[in-house]
Amino acid sequence: MPTIAPRPAPPPEITGGVDTHLDTHTAAVLNPVGRVLGTRQFPAEPAGYTALLDWMRTFGPLRRVGVEGTGAYSAGLSRALHQVQVEVIEVDRPHRKTRRFQGKSDPIDAIAAARTALAAERTGIPKQRDGRVEALRALRVARRSAVEQRADTQRQIRALIVTAPDPLRERLRGLRVPKLITTCAAWRPDTADTAAPATATRLALRSLARRHQQLTTEIADLDQLLHPLVAAISPQLVAVPGVGTDVAGQLLVTAGENHDRLTSEAAFAMLCGAAPIPASSGKTTRHRLNRGGDRQANAALYRVVLTRLRWDPRTRAYLERRTAEGRTKKEIIRCLKRYIARELYQIITANDLELTPRHP
Repeated sequence: MPTIAPRPAPPPEITGGVDTHLDTHTAAVLNPVGRVLGTRQFPAEPAGYTALLDWMRTFGPLRRVGVEGTGAYSAGLSRALHQVQVEVIEVDRPHRKTRRFQGKSDPIDAIAAARTALAAERTGIPKQRDGRVEALRALRVARRSAVEQRADTQRQIRALIVTAPDPLRERLRGLRVPKLITTCAAWRPDTADTAAPATATRLALRSLARRHQQLTTEIADLDQLLHPLVAAISPQLVAVPGVGTDVAGQLLVTAGENHDRLTSEAAFAMLCGAAPIPASSGKTTRHRLNRGGDRQANAALYRVVLTRLRWDPRTRAYLERRTAEGRTKKEIIRCLKRYIARELYQIITANDLELTPRHP
């Protein structure tokens, strides 16, 4: 009888890790038991992404790739791996204690990323950056920068008024911001007398006031783009009491285009820094405030709480009840942020159709 030849065993799956930088990406490959099969550096460009993937696949079937910094230097690499159906795992940078004992270099960091992905430790699914939520994030970056610069400009105007000559200070110190900006922007001081402190102060105030006006116009233009975009992505979220375009936009960016990466509403609350962290020991059972997470999302929840404490009867009744129980206002606000995170998570995750990019 003819003998039956045994089937060859399939090659073992490998795990990759990448340490990313502005110009180069350093990759490492591990076998299933964590042995290093190789490390190599590639340019941070589309051709380099293809070369990196081809090099990894020479060692065997690629299972997953742990990437450090998927929201910054490795955004392009993450998109390239996602397009070819390779699982991308976002890993945290190594602890300082680990770096102190093992040293610091690009290959060492790439190997650490691969081992973290292989062990499924401190890993998360990165955000997809190819949909309307990514467009929303880009516009919000520009708007937040303009708002911060306008606030800095306004503080500089106030500081100049405090140290201005007496007649100029007395004229401006009582004006409200809109009137103050209009008054300073309309000045036409004599530029030939810039050596005089009063003239130089007028020139500086005019420059700052006109900058304030330009930033205000820029913010208004961005708002005209953001309002319809946020309403198109999640109209139900914008309709929630206390949630406007700014709050809804921030929470959508925090959740990401692929919001299914959030396994539960507790995970979303932890991401927003609104979930208490256990701090118990022995006979002591307590929780402490979470100071991590996305602080912009935490600030958005705080604004919702303040709005509802002023206008929502249910929230005001909750405040009175918890105050009667001996809770402080800070503790009540923390509880309300946790409840609101649960409520808004249900709305965000229900918008599968709205969050899915529409192709013609």
